[in-house]
Amino acid sequence: MAAYQTVVVGTDGSESSFAAVDRAASVASDAGATLVIVCAYYPASKHDVEKAQDVLRDEAYQVVGSAPAEDTLQSARDRAVKVGATQIETVPVVGAPVEALRDTVTERSADLLVVGNRGLNTLAGRILGSVPSEVARKSGVDVLIVHTT
Repeated sequence: MAAYQTVVVGTDGSESSFAAVDRAASVASDAGATLVIVCAYYPASKHDVEKAQDVLRDEAYQVVGSAPAEDTLQSARDRAVKVGATQIETVPVVGAPVEALRDTVTERSADLLVVGNRGLNTLAGRILGSVPSEVARKSGVDVLIVHTT
């Protein structure tokens, strides 16, 4: 089996997702592959962001607006470089995480998708679905689910 050529990983700025970025960067480095880091976000007004932060408190890690997404992508890129990845692309995508990852995998002809396991073993994840379980079912490529929580 040939080494992976293009590795896609998603991040939302949480420590859990950054652990997945670290693993994806390591795989990409070892394979000499291109690493594509994706951050899905929804544009939001300042009022909406403040209201969400008040309600979500410690869970307010989801990225909203393009500036936070760009900051998240830069942080993820910096981490990937430290791990050894050299061919890195960053992609902010407006929309839901599962669709953003699937679309990027298709657009970049990726052969590996890396995600963290956050939400995979929670009650809400079992009832509503989680990003790792959804992409594993729908991506059409190899999926590496990294134990990040």
